[in-house]
Amino acid sequence: MKVNQYVHGQPCWIELASRDAHAGKQFYSTLFDWKVQDMPIPNGVYSMLALEVEGECSDIGAAYQMPETMSEQGAPTTWTVYFAVDNVDATVAAVISNGGNLELGPHDVGTAGRMALLSDPEGARFAIWQAGDHIGAKRHGENGSLCWVELASRDGQDAKTFYSSSLGWDSRQDPMPDFTYTEWLVEDVPFGGMMEMTEEWGEMPAHWMLYFAVEDCDKTAEMATSLGGQICVPPTNIPEVGRFSVISDPQGGFFSVITLNSVE
Repeated sequence: MKVNQYVHGQPCWIELASRDAHAGKQFYSTLFDWKVQDMPIPNGVYSMLALEVEGECSDIGAAYQMPETMSEQGAPTTWTVYFAVDNVDATVAAVISNGGNLELGPHDVGTAGRMALLSDPEGARFAIWQAGDHIGAKRHGENGSLCWVELASRDGQDAKTFYSSSLGWDSRQDPMPDFTYTEWLVEDVPFGGMMEMTEEWGEMPAHWMLYFAVEDCDKTAEMATSLGGQICVPPTNIPEVGRFSVISDPQGGFFSVITLNSVE
């Protein structure tokens, strides 16, 4: 789906901070057939990732080389999701008042927009974006683009209170065979979900997971392996939803792919 604007609270951009950006771009551009355009920025390169649909290239995210200081401190390769907001500074104030933390910013990104990097009370990081000249991703839900975001939380009730108060989200419960799944909604439209982490998750911290739509989950997982990635969760069916897999790229960045069931 082509996107021309975002509503406050919707996921609008994705960004990969990689310990080896060059290798990361090769991996993802091959896996998802993304086009890469490098843009020089102070102290490095910011690489725009684009999806070509019917001859038109549309930005869907970006990647950059993680600063050496972060890499030396053990920071992992990480995907970050950005949520659209009407006012970055007001949202930062709301996040802090609700127990979250400001990690970076807020600051302007030229005339493109204004951003801030934040974390919720459990430490799950996310970013916010107030659009200027750049709204964010121009495609959503198509093969090779972001189609869903999912929070892994150890305290679902507190997470619902935090994100509802900070970003204005609604939520609803979706009973699954073995657990209850929470869906996030903006203007009654679901865009993501939440799973409560159990003891089986070990010491893994709370985090946001990105899902990319693909035509064939199994073939994509197989290709990811051939490119040096690792399968964390093998292709698995989700009743009435589709088939997904969790993958780690060669630099250790986690993401998911999903083939959604056709809607008759």
